[in-house]
Amino acid sequence: MLAGCGAGTCQVVVTSPMEMLKIQLQDAGRLATQKVVGGEAAAAVPPPQRPSALLIARDLLRTQGISGVYKGLGATLLRDVPFSIIYFPLFANVNKLGQKSPQQKAPFYHSFFAGCFAGSVAAVAVTPLDVLKTRIQTLKKGLGEDTYNGIMDCARKIWSNEGPAAFMKGAWCRALVIAPLFGIAQVVYFIGIGEYVLGYFK
Repeated sequence: MLAGCGAGTCQVVVTSPMEMLKIQLQDAGRLATQKVVGGEAAAAVPPPQRPSALLIARDLLRTQGISGVYKGLGATLLRDVPFSIIYFPLFANVNKLGQKSPQQKAPFYHSFFAGCFAGSVAAVAVTPLDVLKTRIQTLKKGLGEDTYNGIMDCARKIWSNEGPAAFMKGAWCRALVIAPLFGIAQVVYFIGIGEYVLGYFK
């Protein structure tokens, strides 16, 4: 669990800016199609440039500095550190059930299943934290959408405006994405493909 905590903390430093840019790219164009309250359609004004990760990163760095790229770092840590704390011990124990002896590796299909199971459980468990992270990192707000002043303010507004069920939005979709991702990763690791590739270049 401590190793998972350390791994989760280290990877967030690298992946948090990528998460930030990913959310802005996925959200691009949403406001252009939004309706004005009262039934009148808003004039969709095309952006001067097609959104890109490079353009968004440049604008954030120019207007907000390095802190703009790392907006939502605390929420990302709150999601990814518990994910790693849950995932790694759970995978290790489930994978161990497929070992005939401590000296033998589990069959690749068992490692795949263990990775899928542990990844999906961890993903569902931290979904409320993922919802908070996504809300905080969405920079452009539409008509009537809340703005958030930190993690606690975001959690309070979601609870009061949308109810507790809102914290589990997208849980099963996250599980469907994370499960095969970690299942494949564990199969690749346990079969030793990485070692084989590295050995080829020696």
